[in-house]
Amino acid sequence: MSRRVVRQSKFRHIFGQPVKADQMYEDIRVSKVTWDSSFCAVNPKFLAIIVESSGGGAFMVLSLAKTGRVDKNHPSVSGHTGPVLDIDWCPHNDNVIASASDDTTIMVWQIPDYTPVRSITEPIVTLEGHSKRVGIIKWHPSARNVLLSAGSDNAIIIWNVGTGEALINLDELHIDLIYSICWNYNGSLITTTCKDKKVRVIDPRKQEVVAERFSPHEGMRPMRAIFTRDGNIFTTGFSRMSQRELGLWDPNNFDEPIALQEMDTSNGVLLPFYDPDSSVVYLCGKGDSSIRYFEITNEAPYVHYLSTYSSKEPQRGMGFMPKRGLDVSKCEIARFFKLHERKCEPIVMTVPRKSDLFQDDLYPDTPGPEPALEAEEWFSGQDADPILVSLRDGYTPIKNRELKVNKKNILDNKPPSAPRRSYSSCDAGFSRVTLEDLLEEIKSLRATVESQEKRISDLENLLLEISNGTD
Repeated sequence: MSRRVVRQSKFRHIFGQPVKADQMYEDIRVSKVTWDSSFCAVNPKFLAIIVESSGGGAFMVLSLAKTGRVDKNHPSVSGHTGPVLDIDWCPHNDNVIASASDDTTIMVWQIPDYTPVRSITEPIVTLEGHSKRVGIIKWHPSARNVLLSAGSDNAIIIWNVGTGEALINLDELHIDLIYSICWNYNGSLITTTCKDKKVRVIDPRKQEVVAERFSPHEGMRPMRAIFTRDGNIFTTGFSRMSQRELGLWDPNNFDEPIALQEMDTSNGVLLPFYDPDSSVVYLCGKGDSSIRYFEITNEAPYVHYLSTYSSKEPQRGMGFMPKRGLDVSKCEIARFFKLHERKCEPIVMTVPRKSDLFQDDLYPDTPGPEPALEAEEWFSGQDADPILVSLRDGYTPIKNRELKVNKKNILDNKPPSAPRRSYSSCDAGFSRVTLEDLLEEIKSLRATVESQEKRISDLENLLLEISNGTD
């Protein structure tokens, strides 16, 4: 009788554990919008969650350390006139986040390190170019200030956030709603899934489809696709019998899958979260109460089931911490932020190790916060892998760096929207002086308000310390 040989893998024993109750984020009214995005974005400094909002769309930003019950008057980020559908932190500046909305706009926000007293309503820049709602946004992995957006107008726009301009508009490559988009490791290609049942690989600067596959999963429900580190494409979808499936494909040979596995029967779309350092992919279904994880290797069957984290409560959305935000001293390999109806629950994935020393094999150098390219270099055709940092001594987030937007003169490329009134030269001079004075006064007042907000926040923190000391 032959013994079954167990495959060797350092990730075979990954296990998930929720944090204690006092380390959760309570009393958050998570958005009820029916949209298949993760509703949550996280980085080493902040947790952002799309929330219910009256009269427009909003999301909430919390300092990672601010666990427990969230004050019902906690300031939000609210500038959109329709529901927020997607949010994404900039990989090169932990204080900058982009939001996409039903109101057809994308807004980019600077989040201060201190908690503001009132809601943030003024974005650094508003990007307008879509004619219908915008449901997907993704920052470029290695170029500064390059942001991709996709809307229900079936168009993909790539923006230079530093100038507020749309530099690439891919509006003829998709004939139906785009379900998902993912950059490859160095940001030279994107892969998309679409309601027309095609997975496409697109060179955005040449504005052409370089490979495509019709119906990698035969079911009608939405698919997802992501690039792996070595350039293959991992997909999730449904079979003709509504079984959930996962697939691995070589875009240079799309005819046959490298791997295709059926999983279970469920309605929830599987959202894949991929760690390129370990080649582990985590699958979280909206409405599921579990997270399944698989290791992708070069050995058959190529996609190896590792384990499942199970809980009782279904998830409304999920945030995935970048590798530099993990606790390497505890062999933490991933951290999820699971959204419930009224709270957010961090889930820590750990590889058990006996030693307290730094585990080189678990933590290869990982993408850091410095961009490898400027936006202009990428748009001119250059490519570069992300700049890597070591996690040996842990990662310390960088202090707030201001995002500067240098807009081109809008009057150079926009025609006047209405007939101009004729002024006498005296009127024109008077209105110009008055306008400049007003703008100067507004700028001065805004600076005063910001300094006072910081002062109030510092005093509140001091009060908290004093009250904790007297308890």
